[in-house]
Amino acid sequence: MRLHNIGYLIKEGCKNVARNRLMSFACIGVLVACMLLIGGAAMLSLNVNAMVDFVEAQNEFVVHLEDWMTQSDIEAMALTLQDFENIASFRFESREQALEEHILYLGDNAWLFEDLLEAENPFTNRYIASVADIAYFSHTVEQLRAVRGVMQVNYTSEVSDILVAVRRAVAYAGMVVVGILIAVSLVIISNNIKLTVFARRKEISIMKYVGATDAFIRMPFLVEGMIIGLSSAVIAFLILGFGYTYMIDWMGVQFAYVALLSFERAVDFWLIAPHVFGAFAGLGVFVGLVGSGSYVRRYLRV
Repeated sequence: MRLHNIGYLIKEGCKNVARNRLMSFACIGVLVACMLLIGGAAMLSLNVNAMVDFVEAQNEFVVHLEDWMTQSDIEAMALTLQDFENIASFRFESREQALEEHILYLGDNAWLFEDLLEAENPFTNRYIASVADIAYFSHTVEQLRAVRGVMQVNYTSEVSDILVAVRRAVAYAGMVVVGILIAVSLVIISNNIKLTVFARRKEISIMKYVGATDAFIRMPFLVEGMIIGLSSAVIAFLILGFGYTYMIDWMGVQFAYVALLSFERAVDFWLIAPHVFGAFAGLGVFVGLVGSGSYVRRYLRV
């Protein structure tokens, strides 16, 4: 196929879309719906991960130290905590600070602890830490409990287990949904190309008899598939972007209290917009080319 024929073949591909505008419109509609579902699943997964990351940072645990530990021992414990890869941050809190904070927390009932200021302090020196990956929360705690000088480690395992399960479920469900929708998109666009090729089977036969190559015949159909895929990508991108932004803003207003915990930390769509559009465009071109090529190859055998 010569280079000067490329413009003609692209023009023919555009004409194919116009000739089969009803099926093309149906294909674009189905592809847009599939891309919106894929994009929605991806945004849900990103937001779940963002919220889990936020909870990870807030899900602190307390490392209580033995009473016999001196100041040098406490400083050495800080170096030990730094060696743990899964500990994102930690801070020291003395037993005196712990008592003062507890008294402030009690407010009007602080008189219950007045005697403790003069008597023995029941609190311990401790390090308050957070993990980098909540999936290894329990493993990190078990390692800490084996460290010399650690009296006890207080943490809530139920929260970490739930968050890990949610993250894993969303990831697996997202992969399954994406796989199914891509398969459906391939079938839909392939059927559209199949009908187009069938309607032009006599024209294809004549072109074959006069010496047209398979590549020359196939190109307009590939262009048609690409146009359908890219058009679907643009429409789906705009609907998802503005729809997602509107939904987050609306939910932030309607559920103001929950917004403080979640919606204000929702993923900003326009920050990842280039990646989303690139994924949609790539998916659209892939589905268009594969769907077109599969049936064109079959009907070229004339």
